Amino acid sequence: MYDSFLTDLWLTFPITLVCLVGLVIVVIDIYFNDSPWLPVLGVAGFAVAVFMESNSLAADGLAFSGLLRYGGFASFVNIIILLSAALTFVLSGPYLKKIKHNYGEVYALLAFATAGMMLMASSNSLITIFVGLETMSICLYALTGLVREDVGATESALKYFLLGAFSTGFFLYGIALLYGATGTMYLPELAGAGASQEGTSIMFWSGSALLMVGFFFKVSAVPFHMWTPDVYQGAPTTLTGFMATASKTAAFAALLLVAYHAMPTDHVVWTTVLSVIAAATMIVGNLVAVAQNNVKRMLAYSSIAHAGYMLVAVAAGSPDAYSGVLYYLLVYSLMNIGAFGVMSVLEWDGVQGREQTLESLAGIGIKRPLLGVVMAFFMFSLAGFPPFAGFIGKVSVFAPAINAGLTWLVVLGVLTSAVSAYYYLRVVFFFFMKDYNEEAGAALTQKLAVTTAAVLVICAASQLWFGIVPSGILELTNSFFELGTVAVIP
Repeated sequence: MYDSFLTDLWLTFPITLVCLVGLVIVVIDIYFNDSPWLPVLGVAGFAVAVFMESNSLAADGLAFSGLLRYGGFASFVNIIILLSAALTFVLSGPYLKKIKHNYGEVYALLAFATAGMMLMASSNSLITIFVGLETMSICLYALTGLVREDVGATESALKYFLLGAFSTGFFLYGIALLYGATGTMYLPELAGAGASQEGTSIMFWSGSALLMVGFFFKVSAVPFHMWTPDVYQGAPTTLTGFMATASKTAAFAALLLVAYHAMPTDHVVWTTVLSVIAAATMIVGNLVAVAQNNVKRMLAYSSIAHAGYMLVAVAAGSPDAYSGVLYYLLVYSLMNIGAFGVMSVLEWDGVQGREQTLESLAGIGIKRPLLGVVMAFFMFSLAGFPPFAGFIGKVSVFAPAINAGLTWLVVLGVLTSAVSAYYYLRVVFFFFMKDYNEEAGAALTQKLAVTTAAVLVICAASQLWFGIVPSGILELTNSFFELGTVAVIP
C-alpha cells in the first residue's frame, strides 16, 4: 500500500486539489479578509481539476487498496460536480455581495463540500461513501444557515441538520448490517457475498433497505423529501442551486455505484421498491409544484420530480439506463444552476427569495430580455421540450425502462412530465405576458454583473447544444458501463 501511495495520490489528485483550494482560501482569508479574489482562486483550482479529470476519462481503475476509483465513471461525475461548483463560485460573488454576506468562509465551505461530493462519486467502498457524504452534508448545513439573522434561514438549517442526522443513522445501520451479512464493505464483493449465503439474506436486504433510506433522503425521493422545499426556500439562492445540482449528482452517483456493483438488479423486490419510490416521487413532486406560488419552493418540488425521473432508470437496472442517468445529471445541473442564477439576480425581498412570488416576475422578460430569454430556455428544458437537452434527458432515462418492462412507470413519467409543463410555462407566461410588476423594480435597477451574465448564457446555450448534439456524451457514458468498471479488489 505504502509503495503505491504517491501513485494513488496522483491518480486521485483532483480530490486532493479541491481540498487544497479550500485550505488555501482559509489561509488567505486570514490575512486578506473577504478578498474578492477568493472565488477567482476557487474557479482556477476547479478548472485545473476539470482538466485532470478530462484526461482520465479513458482510464478505469482503483486506488488506495481499492477504496477509490479513478477515471471513467468517477471522472465524468466529478467533472459535473466541479462545473457546478465553479459556476456557483462565479454566481455567488455578486449575489453574496448584494445580500452583504460575501464571506471568505463561504468559498472554503463550498470547496470542502465539493471534495466530499467527489469522494462519493469515486467510492468503491461503503466507508468512503459515508466519509464523502458527511463531509458534504456538514458543509451544506452551515451554508444553509449562512444568514444567521434571518429566521427563515436558521429554521431551514436546523431542519436540514436534524433530518440529515436522522438519515445518517439509517445509513450507518445499513452499513453495519451489510458488513455483518457479507463481511466486506467493498461494493463489488457485497452482491456476491450476500447472494452466496442463504442465512444472511434477511440481514443483507435489511441493510440494503436502511442504506437506501439514506440515499433517498439525499436525492429528495418521496417520502424522504420533506426537508427539500423548506431548505431550498430558506438558503441563499446561489447556494440553493449548488445543493440542487452538485449534491444530487454526488448522491445519485453513489447510488448508481451501489446499484451497479453491490445490488442484484434483477431481483424483483429491488425493482419493485425502486419503481414504487420513483412513481411516488414523480407524482408528489409534480402535483405539489403546481400549487406553489413561491418560485424557490416550486423549483424545489421540481427537483423532487426530476429525482423521480432518474429513479425510473435506476429501477430499470440496465447499463444504458445508468448511462442515461449520467447524461441527465449533466444537463439537469446546468439548467438548474442557470434557473437559480436568474432568480438570484431578481431577488427583491431581502430574505434570499423566501417570499418571492411568481407575480413579482411579471413583465421582467420585456424589461430585461437577456434574463427572460435564458429563463425561458431553462423552463423549456426542465419541461422536456425538444430541441432542448431536457427532452433528450427524459428519453435517455425512459427508453431503457421500457426495454426493462417498466412501461407503466414510463407512462406515468410522461403524464407527470405533461403536468410539469403547466408550472414551467407559467413562469414564462409571467415573464413575457403579464404587465410589469413594480414590486420587482428594486431588482431591475441593479446592474447585471458581466460574470453572472456569462454563466447564464453558457448554461442556456448548453441546453441547446446538448439537446441538438447529444450523441457524444451518450456514447461516452455508455462506454463506462460497457467497460464494466473495475470490480476486482487488489
